[in-house]
Amino acid sequence: MFTRLKDAWGRFATARPGVAQFVVFFVLSNGITVLQLALMPLIKWLFGMTSLVDTSFQVWPIGSNPDGSQYFVFDYAAGPLPVGGGGLAYFLAVQITLLVAQVINFFAQRSITFKSNSSVARAATWYAIAYVVITLVAAALQGLYKAPIYDLFIETWGLGGTGETLADVVTMIINAAISFWVFFPIFKVIFKQVPEEAAPAAATDATGVRPA
Repeated sequence: MFTRLKDAWGRFATARPGVAQFVVFFVLSNGITVLQLALMPLIKWLFGMTSLVDTSFQVWPIGSNPDGSQYFVFDYAAGPLPVGGGGLAYFLAVQITLLVAQVINFFAQRSITFKSNSSVARAATWYAIAYVVITLVAAALQGLYKAPIYDLFIETWGLGGTGETLADVVTMIINAAISFWVFFPIFKVIFKQVPEEAAPAAATDATGVRPA
């Protein structure tokens, strides 16, 4: 059965290489998302036992919220969610989770999806730049939905700690979805397959000595 599936996939990949590549990217990306969903509550719980929860991390003001309060790119007000913003503890939990996931994603996508043999250093440099830009954009967007999601699950639906975990899952899925659609075209550019230089044909005589 597995042999037939493997053969069928091989034929499909040969006939539709672009689609097959996207399918592999999709599967790996979802696997990385599952890893994020497992890591986030654990890391958040660990940082939640520290005083960092009560340390505000609000940087890069870029305007105002509908209620007139300041809007920050990174908006993690002091105090536990949903009353506060989770503080520096929540910020670190999110960023460490994303960093671990993206490092794994980089090598998995490079080797498995795109089978790239180009410079690792160059690809990693561009990947890091893209990661920083996407992180900034995702952080700015998170200011629009993070507080309402946590308030909905914890306060409105009265789910308490369970609601907080569910809100963690929802926010991580949104972050993963943003990364998914942005990173695929970026990977297409930075993960290249460079043709290996063909070794010069060695014309030899019967004794194996190259003629002059």
